[in-house]
Amino acid sequence: MENTLRIAVQKKGRLSDDSLKLIKECGIKVNNGTGKLKATASNFPMEFLFLRDDDIPGYVQDGIADIGIVGANEAEEKDKDVDWIKKLGFSKCRLSLAIDKNEPYNGVQDFQGKSLATSYPKILGDFLKANSIDAEIHEISGSVEIAPSIGLAYGICDIVSSGSTLMSNGLKEVEEIYQSEAVMLANKSLSAEKQEILNRLLFRIDSVQTAKNNKYILLNSPNEKIDEIISILPGIKSPTVLPLAMEGWSSVHTVIREDDFWQIIEDLKKAGAEGILVVPIEKMIL
Repeated sequence: MENTLRIAVQKKGRLSDDSLKLIKECGIKVNNGTGKLKATASNFPMEFLFLRDDDIPGYVQDGIADIGIVGANEAEEKDKDVDWIKKLGFSKCRLSLAIDKNEPYNGVQDFQGKSLATSYPKILGDFLKANSIDAEIHEISGSVEIAPSIGLAYGICDIVSSGSTLMSNGLKEVEEIYQSEAVMLANKSLSAEKQEILNRLLFRIDSVQTAKNNKYILLNSPNEKIDEIISILPGIKSPTVLPLAMEGWSSVHTVIREDDFWQIIEDLKKAGAEGILVVPIEKMIL
C-alpha cells in the first residue's frame, strides 16, 4: 500500500518492548495483542510486522518491510543492502570475546591459531582480520557459552549485557569487539509517498529523543546574581527570567542537557541559586 509505511519489529523480547515503547511515545497507537504477527496503527499510516530479529534486515532489503528496527549487531552480521537511517539509543549491548576464567590473557594475539565459537561469524571474522589473527571460527546458534567447557572451542564471541551469563558458565570477558544498539533500517527504493511518511515518523522520534536528553529547570535567584547564573546556563537560546512576588528575586527557566546536568546544578548552587526544580520533558521540538 503506497499510503502506508510497513515496519518490521522483533516479535518478542526486550528489543520488541523498547521499539513499541518508542512508537507509542511518538503518539502512534497500535494494538498488537498476544501472538499477532501483523497489526495496523489506528492513527498513523503504518502497518507492523512482528518477526524474528535476524530476519528483519532481509525483509527490509527485499521490500517486504519498508523499514525495520533491529540491533546493530544483527544488521551488521546480515550485511544486507539497506540504508541505516538512525541509531535509536536503546537495547544497548556489546559483542565480546570470552575465555575460561582460569586462562591467562595477554591480548588478542592469544587467539592466534585457536578456535572460537560464535553466532556472529562475519563480525568476528572482520575483527580477526583487522587484527591479523588467524583463528578457526565455529558458527553455532544458541548456547555459545558452553563451547569451551565441552572442548568445542578455546573461546567464544557473543553478546554481553551485564556479564552474568558468562560468569555463571565459568567464562570471563577479555575483549570488546562491537558496540550495539537498536537501529532503524530502510529499503533503498522507498516511494516518495512512503519517504514522506518516514520523514514524519523520524520527526516524532527526534522530538522524543531530544526530550529524553534534556531537562527543564526552574530556579530562584537574587537579582544581583542573575548575570552570573545565566552565564552558567547553556540553554537552547536565552533563559526566561520572571520577577517573583518577593522583591529582589527572580525565577529563571531554561533547558539543559542530561549529560551536563549535575555539574551545572552544582555550579548554580555555588552561584546562589535556590529552589531548583527539575522537570522531565515529554516532547521537544527544535
